[in-house]
Amino acid sequence: MPLPATEALSASALKLAAQNLMPSSNELLIELFSEEIPARMQSKAAEDLRRLVVDGLKGRGLSVGAAIAFATPRRLALVVQGVPPMSPAISDERKGPRVGAPDAAIQGFLKSAGLASIEQARVVEDGKKGSYYLAKIEKPGQPATVLIGDVLTETLEKFPWPKSQRWGAGSFQWVRPLHSIICLYAGKVVPIEVGGVTASNVTRGHRFHGNEPFLVESFEDYGTKLKAAKVLLPSSERAEMIREQALALAKKAGLQLVQDEALLAENAGLAEWPLVLMGTFDEDFLAVPGECLTTSMKSHQKCFSLTDPATGKLANKFLMVSNLIPVDGGHEVIAGNERVIRARLSDARFFWEQDLKRHLEPMHFELKGITFHEKLGTQWDRMERITELARQIAGSVDAEPELAGRAAQLCKADLVSGMVGEFPELQGLMGRYYAEAEHMNPKIAAAIEEHYKPRGQSDTVPTAPVSIAVALADKLDTLVGFWAIGEKPTGSGDPYQLRRAALGVIRIVLENDLRVSLRKVLFRPILDAHVRLMAARVSEKLPSLDEVIQDKYSSLDDVNWKEVYSERLTRAGASKEAEQLPKNVDATYGDLLSFFADRLKVHLREKGARHDLIDAVFALGGQDDLALIVRRVEALDDFLKTDDGANLLAGVKRAANILAIEEKKDKTTYADAYDIKLLVEKEEAALAAAIEQAKQDTVAALNVENFTGAMNALADLRSPVDAFFEKVTVNAPDTALRANRLKLLSEIRAATLNVADFSKISG
Repeated sequence: MPLPATEALSASALKLAAQNLMPSSNELLIELFSEEIPARMQSKAAEDLRRLVVDGLKGRGLSVGAAIAFATPRRLALVVQGVPPMSPAISDERKGPRVGAPDAAIQGFLKSAGLASIEQARVVEDGKKGSYYLAKIEKPGQPATVLIGDVLTETLEKFPWPKSQRWGAGSFQWVRPLHSIICLYAGKVVPIEVGGVTASNVTRGHRFHGNEPFLVESFEDYGTKLKAAKVLLPSSERAEMIREQALALAKKAGLQLVQDEALLAENAGLAEWPLVLMGTFDEDFLAVPGECLTTSMKSHQKCFSLTDPATGKLANKFLMVSNLIPVDGGHEVIAGNERVIRARLSDARFFWEQDLKRHLEPMHFELKGITFHEKLGTQWDRMERITELARQIAGSVDAEPELAGRAAQLCKADLVSGMVGEFPELQGLMGRYYAEAEHMNPKIAAAIEEHYKPRGQSDTVPTAPVSIAVALADKLDTLVGFWAIGEKPTGSGDPYQLRRAALGVIRIVLENDLRVSLRKVLFRPILDAHVRLMAARVSEKLPSLDEVIQDKYSSLDDVNWKEVYSERLTRAGASKEAEQLPKNVDATYGDLLSFFADRLKVHLREKGARHDLIDAVFALGGQDDLALIVRRVEALDDFLKTDDGANLLAGVKRAANILAIEEKKDKTTYADAYDIKLLVEKEEAALAAAIEQAKQDTVAALNVENFTGAMNALADLRSPVDAFFEKVTVNAPDTALRANRLKLLSEIRAATLNVADFSKISG
């Protein structure tokens, strides 16, 4: 029969039943019962327990079935199905060193093979390489109980808690003091002892409503008795219990619950038998922005907020989650939470009122005292860079440069506010509120909030031009700065979230269908970053940009920016660094553009696009307009789905393969122009004419960004290419004729390179 789906374990049992698993006497049940585990650690800890135990058992030869782990505030639990009673016996042969090898090699072989002396090994004669030792290893199977004990002991002693503690006189560490261990295999206790705690079949339920010890016989029995002792084992069930109660209370009060999945999960990790109650706070607090109140209640008391569905504004009610069933109906619990909430909201109101008195302009001057990064200067330095870049970008996104610059000047000012100091997640939003309170231009206020967008994959992108300019400037400055100092993402980490910044740029550009050249928006920031870094090694005094421009140019239209920045370095006494500048800038730009290409591949692949087509377009070089790249990839994808496209791809690859073979054999290239007089066959003459026409038509189409037209022009090559390969012998006996036909094949490749590098396309 399928695994029983007890009421207490419906979520987990259904998951096991869906995999057509059968309960058996070979069931392993583990519970680690302790003081309260921090909610933020529970989910990962449960998965770590499952992974470490299952991997440990498999590593010792036990082939196990499905395993599911659970976490409650006071316990981690794991059930593993289908654990065989014995590990299989092992018979193996291990080849050792040659006879007469150094003693160190002999001793190493004996140790690895488990032999007491070399006489226990067999000598094998090898006519070519000489005699060598061979050990036959026979290992009998071991009882599962022994292996389970070893695995669980090893798991507990090396468990990867982010933080753990010791207690008493022992050296064992756990996240909180460990009180008991259940380790049952086939209904019997596995005898182990870890950290002074001996395994048994005894546990406890809820701290207040089921704290009497009880015996456990199996996973089903465990779940049933836990529920009777007021503990819901699956966190998903506790979360759903909270959700249902919260929605019911909100509906009864005529209010709407502010949904927050992270807060729901956290509360599920704080209560083993949750009860939702409603409290009230003074209406006077509603003068503070609702997000401030919501964040304060969430951060400090883990409470849910409610809104008035008629107005959409915050209501002066909140929901709390209790871990006990109060005898007075919850009046004392509610009163206690209301007192704490009142104090917390008073703090939020104080921050709000004090920040309003300071204004954004004075706040932004305080950025001079906040270090952004040791090598990249202060937040003030960063703000100045973002301001200049936002003004440059403004023209490309139809934003007013003055508004974009002003918004960029103030976009980081709220970092020094009291409210953001208390709740960093409100940065940007509070800046908008302060700007609105000062009656600033609404475009500036919106840009201050939206320049952080998108904060993640599910977040929206800014759509207002001024917001777009500041958001792009912020992200590009971050990328350029960390690239310049060599702090790029690695396979193991991305501490400055540069991948997210690049993806943010890509999404803003594509979702707003912007025409932005990465070279134009990255060139000067990269120059500026390298100049500042190089000058800092030599001198603290760097001539201003305006000073150099005024000395050398009469108009900004005539400025050679590399020359200007090199001159700044020279005047700062860094002439050697000035010589290195072009090389450093080109290297940074190329590497950063490759990074964008990789991020674009990831983004488009998630949208269903083929990464090889992106490679084919990027391989052309000079491709730095993201919107155009995507449109070209889409047109190429559509083209290759047609018969003409698929057949042309095959023909181009055939031409490329023949060329590669013959050029390697002849140790030369055939990239020169063909001789029209040597086109003796009508099929090669027709192909030559089609190639010349395709070149003209594709260039003309690409010049007006008609990518579909460019693909159609390539489609006209399909028939001439097919006819050429069918009727014409490339490797003709006549040397001149052969060379001319190879040059014609080279022209096929050249014609398609106007659109994409077909050699990068799979298929």
